[in-house]
Amino acid sequence: MAAMSVWSAGADVGSGGPFGREVAQAAVAVIDARGTVLVWSPAAERLLGYPAGEVVGRAVTCLLAEPVNPPCLTSEENALPAVSSRAARESVTEVRHRDGRTVRLALIALPLSGCATSDGDGSGGGAEDIPNTSGGSGSTAAWMVLATDPGESSLAQTQRATLRGLATQSPIGLAVFDADLRLTWANEASRRKMAVPLEDRIGARPAEIHPDAEILGEYASQDLQHLMEGVLRTGDPVIDLRLRGRPPTNPQRPHVWSCSFFQLRGARGEPIGVCEESFDISDRYRAQQRLSLMVRAGERIGTSLDVVRTAEEVAAVTVPDFADEATVDVLEAVLAGEEPPIMSRPAVSLVRVVRRSVNDPEPAHDSDGAESGQRRAERRRTRPVPGPLICYAEGTAQIRSLTSGDLVLEAGREGDAGDQAAGVRSRLVVPLVARGRTMGLVTFLRTGDTSPFDTGELALARQLVQRAAVSLDNARRYTRERAAALELQTRLLPRRLPRPTAVEVAYRYLPAGDLAGVGGDWFDVIPLSGARVGLVVGDVVGHGVRAAATMGRLRTTVRALARLDFTPDELLSRLDDLVGQPEDEGTGLAGAAGSDAGPEGDEALGVTCLYAVYDPVSRQCSIARAGHLPPAVVTPDGQVSFPELPTGLPLGLGGLPYESREIELPPGSLLALFTDGLVEGRGRDLGTGLDRLSNALRRHREPLENLSDRLVQSVLPRGSVVDDDAALLLARTRALDARHVAVWDLPPSPTAVSDARTLTIGQLQQWGLEELSFSTELVVSELVTNAIRYVSGPLQLRLIRDRVLLCEVSDTGHTSPNLRRAATDEEGGRGLFIVAQMVQRWGTRYTRTGKTIWTEQSL
Repeated sequence: MAAMSVWSAGADVGSGGPFGREVAQAAVAVIDARGTVLVWSPAAERLLGYPAGEVVGRAVTCLLAEPVNPPCLTSEENALPAVSSRAARESVTEVRHRDGRTVRLALIALPLSGCATSDGDGSGGGAEDIPNTSGGSGSTAAWMVLATDPGESSLAQTQRATLRGLATQSPIGLAVFDADLRLTWANEASRRKMAVPLEDRIGARPAEIHPDAEILGEYASQDLQHLMEGVLRTGDPVIDLRLRGRPPTNPQRPHVWSCSFFQLRGARGEPIGVCEESFDISDRYRAQQRLSLMVRAGERIGTSLDVVRTAEEVAAVTVPDFADEATVDVLEAVLAGEEPPIMSRPAVSLVRVVRRSVNDPEPAHDSDGAESGQRRAERRRTRPVPGPLICYAEGTAQIRSLTSGDLVLEAGREGDAGDQAAGVRSRLVVPLVARGRTMGLVTFLRTGDTSPFDTGELALARQLVQRAAVSLDNARRYTRERAAALELQTRLLPRRLPRPTAVEVAYRYLPAGDLAGVGGDWFDVIPLSGARVGLVVGDVVGHGVRAAATMGRLRTTVRALARLDFTPDELLSRLDDLVGQPEDEGTGLAGAAGSDAGPEGDEALGVTCLYAVYDPVSRQCSIARAGHLPPAVVTPDGQVSFPELPTGLPLGLGGLPYESREIELPPGSLLALFTDGLVEGRGRDLGTGLDRLSNALRRHREPLENLSDRLVQSVLPRGSVVDDDAALLLARTRALDARHVAVWDLPPSPTAVSDARTLTIGQLQQWGLEELSFSTELVVSELVTNAIRYVSGPLQLRLIRDRVLLCEVSDTGHTSPNLRRAATDEEGGRGLFIVAQMVQRWGTRYTRTGKTIWTEQSL
């Protein structure tokens, strides 16, 4: 394969240079210093019609239309210029053809090296003597004159100017490598980039020319030598390869070149080398990098409403693309979600939230550079812990930044041991300011051989930190709101559930993740008369403080209605009426939500609720629901079912009345009440969640506390982020048998009062409660007397020994006695008042067949 010769970029145009083709195609005449034609080429004969014998030896002016020397051979004195001049001359001249017509030609006069004057001085040394074919004395050739058509000459002149510009003036670097990929030629732009004489680089390979260069972008994983070999072998060009390095002319700052490589071919089409085109795009590349950094900052800063997470994101985005190290320090009040104070003097004590360096291990990322989902989920599960307090001394860049409220740029401090040890070259401190309040500051460091921050980067840092400050302030405000909502919700939920005899209970409450906020799920266990117990779960629409407040109002309302011994369906109906009351009445739950939000913004509308009442004596459980999921029921033999309950609309929507269903629960049965956040959510199907819950409930004999933990672990995916709060209430049923319950049917006659007292005394003696005989006898006597006096029909007396002594008298009446203070002259009206003084609690419970008056006495 033919070798490529070395040619100087600044060489003059001549027959020995790359423009020799023009000499071969043009009409050529060689004249001496006196203007005598010495050589006449065949092309000249074809152009003007004169054979060489008619022209050689004659003056060149004889050929011209005007018998004067042509402009290209004329000096200011209208004589031939000194041949020592090395400049080529060009002109357009009219020449006389042999047939008499005038021909307009473009003439180019090229001085010949080493020529002498007509006296044969030969002082040029090494001149090429051309024989004078005219027979005169020997003359030395002085000029070579090329004659071409003016149009062709103009094109050739443009081509020469183009090639000369590419070689000497173009800002685009050109370098030619031979078939062995060794440098053979480079233009002036490439020579300036090398900053060494071209002769010192001739024969060098690409890796020797760019020893410390780094390939960026899509070709980053490949070797430059290998890429160029591929271009030479296949002919496929490589376009816009980004090469980063430090040119010798400016080693302080890295430059980036856009390089393209294409194959060079010989006359027969064979590959003879590779040409490299390179252009310095450092400014454009840095601008693109800054824009890309801002785009990434917009995508990755502020993805969570957590102050520490946001600070971590600021450091992750800026290191290593913008700085070698970044630290974020904030005020303690910001971490607590409080409003940052207006500082009359700079704060000297801040909390180091995050510090990130290029030497730290990189987190796992996806192919697009974003943080992987597994890593993101792990970060959400583990709440970051802020670092220690940082106290900056007076005069430091941090204090100056806090004082001025603006960024501060300084070089590494020579006398500072820390800066010298870390190799700090440049320090940039930018305050975190949002809504006119300073929340902290960000410190960027560049170390080692990294170039200092420039003006464009200062504007970038200010814009980036301003955006981060807004995200940080949003996170701070959310932290404050979430803390208030959590505190409110914690105080509104039951802190300690009662321990009734009827059931054994356990519960779990899982608040929603940070992004979802505090929800409105609630649960409760309500002791009722007759040793019964009420179980309730509910779910408020929405999240935040208002949802928590609505949950508290609903829970209080349910407890109040349950104390009135309403059946589940009646309780939900009453609750629905309260929720659905028009807002302008101001008495319902909807109106209490706050008129400023409008009725469509009230969280009480659309609440779901499930209410169940279990009676340990009858072992019956009555359940009604308002748009809520049915409970899971586990029988003592381990059978799990979700009973079909009458469907009711969520509260406040109106429509069909609510209905209850009664189911019998043998002792040892398990009742699981839960909200939808436990069994469904983002990425969790309801059917799958219920199946997991069923499988986990089959091991129902475990202690309820252990079973509650296992249920949560089984139903919720391991390590998942809960996007809705969830409540779980487990109740294992117990029964009160004949040893604890005594029931007697009494006739509606006056003699029944005496019988009731006798039966009561006897039963108390069996239970060993003789100390309660007097008070209980008085209570039974009064209640039975009132029932016989005011109601006709059968009576029933029931005593229940539980943690308290319950006395119940049931009749067929539907009127409730009222407690009143009798006047001094009245004979009646004092019995119920005396009963109320003898017992701890008393009340009325309505049933399908009448009512029951009940009392409770402590044992």
